[in-house]
Amino acid sequence: MGLIDCHVHLYPPVINRDPAGWAGRHGEPHWAQLCTRRRKDGHPVQSFPSPGALLRAMDAAGVERAVLQGWYWEQPENCATQNRFYAKCVSRHTDRLSAFATLHPRAGPDAVRDEVRRSVDAGLVGLGELSPHSQGYAMDDPGFLAALDLAAQWGLPVNLHVTDPRSRPYPGRIETPLADFARLAAAFPAVTFILAHWGGLGPLQPGIEPAPANVLYDTAASPLMYDETIWRRFLQAVPAGRVLFGSDFPLNLYPRIDAEANLTRLVAELHRAGLDAATLRAMVQENPRRVLAAARAHRPAITRRTAPGTR
Repeated sequence: MGLIDCHVHLYPPVINRDPAGWAGRHGEPHWAQLCTRRRKDGHPVQSFPSPGALLRAMDAAGVERAVLQGWYWEQPENCATQNRFYAKCVSRHTDRLSAFATLHPRAGPDAVRDEVRRSVDAGLVGLGELSPHSQGYAMDDPGFLAALDLAAQWGLPVNLHVTDPRSRPYPGRIETPLADFARLAAAFPAVTFILAHWGGLGPLQPGIEPAPANVLYDTAASPLMYDETIWRRFLQAVPAGRVLFGSDFPLNLYPRIDAEANLTRLVAELHRAGLDAATLRAMVQENPRRVLAAARAHRPAITRRTAPGTR
């Protein structure tokens, strides 16, 4: 069964050559804290592979397609840099890679709209991974709402970073109140929201209202936070049609075992989870195909709307 991994990160070569130095020069201290530090054993928390290295890791793990998620950068210009890089990745590997665009509302509503249009015209099919709480803007920021309006019109799924409120402290941890996401999803019922990292386990926590039907969840970084029972526990509470397989590659998910990211090990964990065939197929094939198809179905309308001189 070929899998679709809905949560993968890549960075342009200029970042890969000197991640910490680049972050210092470009105003990205939060990203540096999360992604360039080393663990107590001296190993880095993640690697910085090229697209070719990602494709080789996908081949080894039996992943047929990866969805590249942008980062929740603190500077709008860095969002644009990553979006351009992803457009090149997708154009060169259309059969293996899809990509979401990232943004920062501080650029202003008009600039955000232009960035989303440019990204979609270049082949990107969603927005994310975004994190209002980490990027320092409110859920009702005009630029953010402008992006969500376009997502609603064009069928663009939106991936949002979520922190489990009961998770242990770690460098760079940001609180993301779960109620904020529920209100957002209710305000934009036409948008498919994907809450990353099992949605902070909102569906398993007492006192949390059930999320609206337009909310999905991905499994990114699961082994760093939860043991292998999480697959069955979560899917006992949430229908299989609302869960997407995601790895968070190239984050090292098994630092006690591996020196760097090992996508094959996560796929093996998924298969050990004891999920029935229909549930597994929904998570790794049917659900991501449905989500990606929604944006593709809107592409003719998007192209007409983004002709020169139009808004």
